[in-house]
Amino acid sequence: MKKTINWALAGTGGITNHFFVGLRAAEGACIKAAVSRTKENADKFAAQYGIEKAFDSFDNMLEDPAIDAVYIGTPHTTHRDMVVKALKAKKAVLCEKPTAINAGELKEMIGAARDNKTFFMEAMWTRFTPPLCKVREWLSQGFIGEVKMVQANFGFSTDLNPQGRLFNLELGGGSLLDAGIYPLSLASMVFGGKKPEKISSQAYFGETGVDEEAAVILSYGGPRIAYAASAIRTAMVNDGWIYGTQGRIHLPGFVFSHKAILMLDGRYDYTYEPDFYSNGYNYEAEAVMDCIREGKTESEVMPWAESLVLMETMDEIRRQWNFKYPCER
Repeated sequence: MKKTINWALAGTGGITNHFFVGLRAAEGACIKAAVSRTKENADKFAAQYGIEKAFDSFDNMLEDPAIDAVYIGTPHTTHRDMVVKALKAKKAVLCEKPTAINAGELKEMIGAARDNKTFFMEAMWTRFTPPLCKVREWLSQGFIGEVKMVQANFGFSTDLNPQGRLFNLELGGGSLLDAGIYPLSLASMVFGGKKPEKISSQAYFGETGVDEEAAVILSYGGPRIAYAASAIRTAMVNDGWIYGTQGRIHLPGFVFSHKAILMLDGRYDYTYEPDFYSNGYNYEAEAVMDCIREGKTESEVMPWAESLVLMETMDEIRRQWNFKYPCER
């Protein structure tokens, strides 16, 4: 039997609800505490899901010796301070993507994890789902030959809410950080976590000042090119494609895909569609808990260096747009 890991969930919004469902199904997980800015929200979330403890103070939660790991699902602008505090308290941290507003903040987090010898990872949950694990296997075995191009979109249409997280500059809103990080992460995974040699991008800014849609082209040297698009007011076909010299890989639905399709230029087509249990976030949670049990400070699947490359990439994209958040000015 695996050692039980006791979790606290910080934040009670939609993404934390999704993670709760996955974590509840993960072997060896015990959800001990809920944390919110108000006692009312913390109590409501804890009561809804049968969680033992509710806190309206993140600092007070960190003083609880029963807590082994903290999941942070609050707005991006709050991540740095919460992550650093938790790591200094020797609590393992899984922080929602993007981990920070910019690379400078992320470097502080990585430094805190290193100094305190405590586990820290960006919550790129898609990396751990069976289809993406199978894709990495196919790529490592060279099934599609030399990879030349990656193309992926993640765009959805939501109603304009100037105070909502997606449209609020004060909360790090916009399509790039919220949605664009997924296709950028796929390209990074395929091309070995390397920093792009060249980046070109375009964005449309809506009435609240956030990027409502964006398109990015990245060059990884030679023929290796990636295209990533994101949107928060435009419903897109959210597929992922990986093209090689001998075939291609298709991820229908991309972020939420339950299957991966391998196509070897007419010689062989194979659809990998394993049984899923829970909502997919459980695979990430189980991988994190395995790392904690093994005394690791970072994940080999989503290492600090790659999270930093992704953050630096998004910093460069926003530099091209001359776009900074209020907290950066």
